[in-house]
Amino acid sequence: MRKIFLVPCVLGILGSGALLAQGIDVTVQKGAGRSRIALPELRGAGGAQTYMGAFNQTLQEDIRTSGFLDVVNATVYPKSVPQQVSDWRTPQAPVQAPRTRRGEMVAAPDGGGLWMSDWSKPPVSANYMAFGYTALQNGVLVVYGNLFDVTRDNPTNAQMIGKRYLASSDDEKGARDLAHQFAADILALFGGQSLAGTHIYYVHQASRMTPKEIWVMDFDGRNQRQLTHFNSLTVQPAVSADGSKIAFTSYTKGPPRIFVFSVDPMRDLRFYNQTASTNGSPSFTPDGKQIVYFSSAGVCCRIFIANLDGAGFQAITSSGSIDAEPKVNPKTGQTIVFSSGRSGPEQIYLMSLNGTDIERLSDGTGEASNPAWNPDGQHVAFAWTRGYAQGKFNVFIMDVGSRQYVQLTHDEGRNENPTFAPGGTHVAFMSTRSGREQIYSMLADGSGVRALTSQGYNYSPVWGK
Repeated sequence: MRKIFLVPCVLGILGSGALLAQGIDVTVQKGAGRSRIALPELRGAGGAQTYMGAFNQTLQEDIRTSGFLDVVNATVYPKSVPQQVSDWRTPQAPVQAPRTRRGEMVAAPDGGGLWMSDWSKPPVSANYMAFGYTALQNGVLVVYGNLFDVTRDNPTNAQMIGKRYLASSDDEKGARDLAHQFAADILALFGGQSLAGTHIYYVHQASRMTPKEIWVMDFDGRNQRQLTHFNSLTVQPAVSADGSKIAFTSYTKGPPRIFVFSVDPMRDLRFYNQTASTNGSPSFTPDGKQIVYFSSAGVCCRIFIANLDGAGFQAITSSGSIDAEPKVNPKTGQTIVFSSGRSGPEQIYLMSLNGTDIERLSDGTGEASNPAWNPDGQHVAFAWTRGYAQGKFNVFIMDVGSRQYVQLTHDEGRNENPTFAPGGTHVAFMSTRSGREQIYSMLADGSGVRALTSQGYNYSPVWGK
């Protein structure tokens, strides 16, 4: 949620893979700019078939939600599907549509799915096709995965991927892991980055009357699990760039304090909190050696920077307004975006790491909060009413250099707390579109929205490795 602390001082592709949208380079391909890929279901020999549902579903989801390729609808696939490279057949002569005695064109012959032209021509009209098969070998689940450019003349020069993938376990989890690996190799050829292995940290509350704790899940919403057990109000998670540490704010010891934990294993790294009624909104510097945060120490509320253990803290801002939610540029480490009420209603600001050169990014209308950097260090996502009725927040992305912005969510509840995936192609955010606070993800152009949580109440996602 946008306002956390209940204390008086707190404000209530192919190639580059870039799409030019209203002057902003969004790191996804869209529409006609994307190539088409056919993904017929892989089959398994013997006991391997048991896990093919999980494999095929995962492969489809990874490619379909990547923003780099369009998946061809399976209803137009030919009746036969190659499983091995040797299954392909090459027409002996150029394929021409025959004519009747009256000269009318009739349907051209095809290979029933074993000619590459069966996949590259209508109705499939694919540019690429992934195929293969799975087997159990000595108790190990193995996938033989191939990617072909079906627009080529013949199979001998069409192969782009031909690889054997080995699972760490012969179960459904192993099958999903293999699908993630195969999808990652496919996406890498098109400038994409797989989300597999990334995690989303967030705040979970079972009911309105129960404590809030920090949870984590996989990028697709699977494997949701609780991390903190403070039985208190624990909020505002942040994750270091390498994914080895998390920081958050908790009321477990009285006033809101900052905690820093290692992730594996979960261990308190003992962050020193300066004396104040409020310390919160922690965020890591790109090198993971320092924390930026806001504190009511001295005058409420300023942005501070401290070492990873809380020592050596010093104020960065000095105005009498409320400055909060600092985030250091992940690319340069030299600038900070933050929210502030220094000009009236809360807005988004940019400043140097030492607190100089402060400038407002949002235009002063409405309320703006929850800034988050794209990994490219050039774009910022944030929640903004943009002059709408109070509380009607939507997610926007702004090009920091040009100040141009695009609106990603529209008229579907309250949408806040955007956070970019490590590759910058996806955004996770909190939305009330289902009637209660839940976590969603979408492509960075606002398309492909999918729900990641559905139970209880979930807030403040942050995406990390």
